[in-house]
Amino acid sequence: MQFDFGMALVFAGVAVALVFLLLLVGKFLRPRWPSAEKETIYECGERPIGKAWFNFNPRFYIVALVFVIFEVEIALTIPVALVLRSWIYRGAGLVALLELAAFLLILAVGLVWIWARRDLEWIKRLDAGAEGSARSSEFRKAA
Repeated sequence: MQFDFGMALVFAGVAVALVFLLLLVGKFLRPRWPSAEKETIYECGERPIGKAWFNFNPRFYIVALVFVIFEVEIALTIPVALVLRSWIYRGAGLVALLELAAFLLILAVGLVWIWARRDLEWIKRLDAGAEGSARSSEFRKAA
């Protein structure tokens, strides 16, 4: 057991050493001709316009995280569904089915929670009270 752990530790050490070695070799081999134009910010081939410090809408991140969660769910569910028949023949089918059902139930509860919070809506409507305060703050900014 200790030998197996030692081999994993040696492998991780060699991997980390190789990364630093390649970065060091790259530092000496790559050409370096700095200029003001090369050191400017690069945005998809276009010169940047305006300031870079502005807030993104967090709904984009939430929808992306929900997508990743359900992609992982599919990646973990499909293999279990494919081998479930062989597990049934070995007598472990009920346990696997219950574990899969618990996994899917947890994800379903998460989906209902996100749906109830209305985080999957792209356009959120303001409440009547919030709309009035938003308009008054816009009025104050304009004045």
